[in-house]
Amino acid sequence: MTSQTLALHLARRVRYVDRVLLTALLLMLLLVALVPAQALATLSFTAQALIDIAPFLVMSVLVAAVAKATGADQQIATVFSGRQGRVIIVAAIFGSLSPFCSCGVIPIIAALLRAGVPLAPVMAFWISSPLMSPEMFILMSAEFAFPFVLAKTLAALFMGLAAGFAMHALARQSVLANPLKVMTSGCGSSCGGPSLGARVEVKWKFWQESARREVFFSESRATGWFLLKWLTLAFMVESLMIAYIPAHTISTWLGGEQWWAIPASALVGIPAYLNGYAAIPTVSALINMGMAQGAALSFMLAGGVTSIPAAMAVFALVKRRVFALYLLFGLGGSMLAGLVYQAVIAL
Repeated sequence: MTSQTLALHLARRVRYVDRVLLTALLLMLLLVALVPAQALATLSFTAQALIDIAPFLVMSVLVAAVAKATGADQQIATVFSGRQGRVIIVAAIFGSLSPFCSCGVIPIIAALLRAGVPLAPVMAFWISSPLMSPEMFILMSAEFAFPFVLAKTLAALFMGLAAGFAMHALARQSVLANPLKVMTSGCGSSCGGPSLGARVEVKWKFWQESARREVFFSESRATGWFLLKWLTLAFMVESLMIAYIPAHTISTWLGGEQWWAIPASALVGIPAYLNGYAAIPTVSALINMGMAQGAALSFMLAGGVTSIPAAMAVFALVKRRVFALYLLFGLGGSMLAGLVYQAVIAL
């Protein structure tokens, strides 16, 4: 075998190597070589984080697989179609009431976009969904004052509305057409599917047909693997941030009346992965340590929408311009909500 043939052979092999797994492996090897104790801590943290999120991960994967196997994704798309203004409002409200976290909502978003649902209502649902749910409202009421809980609820709704209508205004831009990436691996069937115009019969007892059973298992494997590998890498990164950025440092720099506290809190909230129920006791403790309430609100909102696991999954799912808008709506909305709330409570 000549050197040129060998190089081509290796190039083909590298092309099919899963880059996410390769990155995670290289990161772990680097930790083992430089800080063995942290390597063990990272493994433990990642395993525990995956265990904690497993019920939500399984639920979201099953929802996506059932929707695909039954043909219900076509019905979901129909609900999200119609007059854009009304649909955006419905999507934002529905998102504010849904139980999905920023990662769990990814397969649902993929199914909606795959079915041909316009990007504007999808973005409204996408932004508002991870920020509030009935269960979270109840749990937050036990830890925070009611004005703070109400502020987060309203922020979830209005951030979704703002993102939806902003995306609607940009809808004529050709660069936003076909927002899903065309990938050859990682998400499998999650990257393709029938368009909104395709007529697929809905059959809820999908297990009675072998073809639909195969669709269910195929979609489950593809979506589950897609999320699992990205979450694994993201939790590894998060463990390093927790290890080398102490919580007291956050409260010191993000408390008080400094003008940069709220923007900085939103930026810190992006990689902190403090969405969902785990954020409630943590942010409550930070407020008790002196963190400004407006900054705390921005911290929770930014972490809920644009946390590292969610951002990684979104980056792998949609094209770069859509990803940039997703970050802009999440980060900008989080900062604005924190500034407004801080101004209101200061009156």
